[in-house]
Amino acid sequence: MGWEIHTSAGNSLHLWDALWKAGQPQGLIAAGRTAFYALRLEKGLRLWGVDMTTEHNPYEAGLEFAVQADKKGYVGHAALQGRSRETAARRLHCLTVDDGHSMVLGKEPVYVADRAVGYITSAAFGYTIGKPIAYAYLPNGVVEGDVVEIEYFGRRIHATVTAEPLYDPQGRRLRAVGRDHRL
Repeated sequence: MGWEIHTSAGNSLHLWDALWKAGQPQGLIAAGRTAFYALRLEKGLRLWGVDMTTEHNPYEAGLEFAVQADKKGYVGHAALQGRSRETAARRLHCLTVDDGHSMVLGKEPVYVADRAVGYITSAAFGYTIGKPIAYAYLPNGVVEGDVVEIEYFGRRIHATVTAEPLYDPQGRRLRAVGRDHRL
């Protein structure tokens, strides 16, 4: 878990020192945006404007849990009529890089059976799981366990379509299940 705190420049050093000192007994670490970007991929969190845009619907983006199909009258209701996970032509999938070290940046083409079928939306090294992670829109027929290739500067990198989230799939850490949080 992390927070963003905004303060004036004049107070920033004092605030940092106070937070750092208070957080040391609880194991506070300093982590920036790059760390949070990688952690969001490990947890399977989508980023608006990167992993999904107005060109994608919730079923394609893997957000069908947020759609109440029987509810009516909300903005976008008409646009979702007749759409479902089963009718989506493409889906956002989690990929892990098979060699454990090749990194991609995003927007690279993804190949299945030597045919370009999708593209990388997000990528980062997953420090918690110890290997590179990428997300890509792929045709609906691609399933977990399938091996795909990501083209990076003329080189093909093998990756496996993987179940998500990669980290804490039951959400136990987020809910602090089984942990003592007394100060």
